[in-house]
Amino acid sequence: MVTLVTHPTVRLRITEIFHSLQGETSTVGIPTVFVRLTGCPLRCQYCDTAYAFSGGEMIDLSTVLDRVASFGARYVTVTGGEPLAQPACLPLLERLCDAGYVTSLETSGALDIGGVDPRVVRIVDLKTPASGECARNRWENVPLLTKRDQVKFVICDANDYAWARDATAEHDLPNRVGEVLFSPSHTELPAVQLAEWILRDRLPVRMQIQLHKVLWGNEPGR
Repeated sequence: MVTLVTHPTVRLRITEIFHSLQGETSTVGIPTVFVRLTGCPLRCQYCDTAYAFSGGEMIDLSTVLDRVASFGARYVTVTGGEPLAQPACLPLLERLCDAGYVTSLETSGALDIGGVDPRVVRIVDLKTPASGECARNRWENVPLLTKRDQVKFVICDANDYAWARDATAEHDLPNRVGEVLFSPSHTELPAVQLAEWILRDRLPVRMQIQLHKVLWGNEPGR
């Protein structure tokens, strides 16, 4: 007698799925579908998505894929919260890649990225001292990064800048990853100040300003 093995439906807790312009990274300005997973173990003091810490809706994986497909976009970003806090994030990323999407993952880097599908662009946000979560950085992730990946620093002040500059050099990030991204904390550091520091030190990094906030402010779903 053959016993059929059934698998429970994969479900994720989702805060929102929406279509917008990518506001950051190397694909800034490109129409992208964002899948924002609920929950995060970190509490960065500048967080602008605290509404994703709790709540959300349990949605099965097939329904998530259907909603993504309804927008007709080529690019998909899985974000949070901290998406890797949900184990079902990994099969979601795999299914998105299988469906032919250019798929990226925005992660704090506090959790292991080793299980992420190698087709995914991993955007790892290394936490600076002013975030309040610098001790949570999982440095074991750095050797796993490749030229497909990107590293982001959100910079609040001069100390953060020096820390990010030194970490970039210590870990040889410009030669390890595709992009090193320096972002000013939009409430704490004038963008022009960060630009001047980068030019002064001739850093091989990309400065970015969050395009979606320039266009829509802090409106959720944008």
